[in-house]
Amino acid sequence: MIALLQRISCAQVTVNNKNIAEVNAGLLVFLGLEQEDSEKQARQLVHKVLNYRLFEDKQGKMNLSINETDGDLLLVPQFTLAANTQKGLRPSFTSA
Repeated sequence: MIALLQRISCAQVTVNNKNIAEVNAGLLVFLGLEQEDSEKQARQLVHKVLNYRLFEDKQGKMNLSINETDGDLLLVPQFTLAANTQKGLRPSFTSA
């Protein structure tokens, strides 16, 4: 399981020219899941995503989590994050 986090001012997901999700300031999380991932790992990742101190406090230091800022959260499945690139020049997505 791997997550790529990005702070955003806004984000949207569009499929076939139709807006299917939209959020304001917060986090965009691209999430790659693998077959051997467990519920325990998922819970740990959720805890980290919600509690990482990625947002500035009043002093300009990154001390606040998305929970403390009431920011939005957009999760986007991204199987390419689970690519195995150990051999050759063609990534394998078998475990995704």
